[in-house]
Amino acid sequence: MEIIKEQIDQLNATLKIQLKDEDISPKVETSLSDYRKKAQLKGFRPGKVPMGLIKKMYGKSVMYEEVNKLVSETLTNYLSDEKLEVIGEPIPSENQEMIDFDTQKEFNFSFDIGLRPQIEIELNKKVKCPYFDILVDNEMLSKYVESHTSRFGKLETIDEVTVDAFIKGTIEQTDAEGNVIDGGLSKEESSISIDHIKDEEIRKTFIGAKREDVIKIDIQKTFASDSEIAMVLGVDKELIESLEPHFQYTIKEITEFKKAEVNEDLFEKVFPGEEIKTEAEFNEKVKQSIKVMTAKDSDYKFMLDSRDMLLDKTNIPLPEEFLKRWLKLRDEKGELTEEKLEKDFPLFMRDLKWQLIMGKLVKDNEIKVDQEEVKQLAIDLTEAQFQQYYGLPVGSFPREQMEKYATDLFLKKEEEVKKLYDKKYEDKVAEFIKESIKLDVKEISVEDFNKLLSEK
Repeated sequence: MEIIKEQIDQLNATLKIQLKDEDISPKVETSLSDYRKKAQLKGFRPGKVPMGLIKKMYGKSVMYEEVNKLVSETLTNYLSDEKLEVIGEPIPSENQEMIDFDTQKEFNFSFDIGLRPQIEIELNKKVKCPYFDILVDNEMLSKYVESHTSRFGKLETIDEVTVDAFIKGTIEQTDAEGNVIDGGLSKEESSISIDHIKDEEIRKTFIGAKREDVIKIDIQKTFASDSEIAMVLGVDKELIESLEPHFQYTIKEITEFKKAEVNEDLFEKVFPGEEIKTEAEFNEKVKQSIKVMTAKDSDYKFMLDSRDMLLDKTNIPLPEEFLKRWLKLRDEKGELTEEKLEKDFPLFMRDLKWQLIMGKLVKDNEIKVDQEEVKQLAIDLTEAQFQQYYGLPVGSFPREQMEKYATDLFLKKEEEVKKLYDKKYEDKVAEFIKESIKLDVKEISVEDFNKLLSEK
């Protein structure tokens, strides 16, 4: 067996592999012997089928399998032993000679490879990149303070229905004259939020009502959708379309959500152990927590900007024609048309160049990511999802609960874990760049910052 590397240019080379009969025959014979041991043919005892018959039946397919296996192992070992840094995988050369497994005993294979370019990345304090510091204005502060007062608010019993009230009671179906229908639809402890009542006139009939008051309603006019009606009545949605609309509602309980007061009790609940005494101190602490959150957005924008900056500054030649052929060969479903390839290729090239930049920074600066960091990232992402869904600030959920959800959402899935490692490496590379260059810090409002992000 012989393998020769023919250098075409700095970015392209061809690997030529010659397999001789003595490389292949022993492996083919061993494989055919295994087939013979397992073969079961009528007229022959197990393991006693003549080898000539076995070769006739399986020889060609075994030869094909063993040659492919040997070629694959040879390529892998050569790239590893020679420490060749390649892009993509080796692909058959366009001038690869035809193979005849029926007659040939020696084989010549030719594979093209794309070589990774040598790149130099300039990172020092002479290199500048914008970093946007998001200002915490009074509107943002008020929004976050309100989220805290809502989080620690509670339902309180009140004497009469208000526009913000939440009521429980018994709903019963009636006839057109308002008489309760014996055996009609009814539900005890049916809950209604007054601000969800669609019809303004019906809403007014509830305002000011007290416990045990009975309100006549047209249920079709009262609520905005069949789903809401079904929930109030406790029935399947499919029944609503043909439902007669006459109902009465007897109020049994009236409550209203009261936000927590901004006082020392709230301060302790939001920031336990911080011993905050005044509203001014509380507001300052809230601002600090907002800055922690907005810093993540600023860092994300910096990652995008620093990536663009390095891509524009760093010369990265690539074997374009090789990469186009490689992409086509990977397209097993045949979805990559010439038109789509030409359209998407510039974006692919830019992404690939960024991966090369990241890879060099990781290697040269020994940037590492460990399992615990990936686990924490999974927990952070899970908590961020909960914040988005429920509108609660960081730290609102017990760590044990977040770990359980993070495991189910991310850490049990191999593909998701790989994405987490990639994300963490990208975060660390961005942090390394941030420490290595000069930041052109620009203060910006959250509205203007969001506009900048939307333009990306």
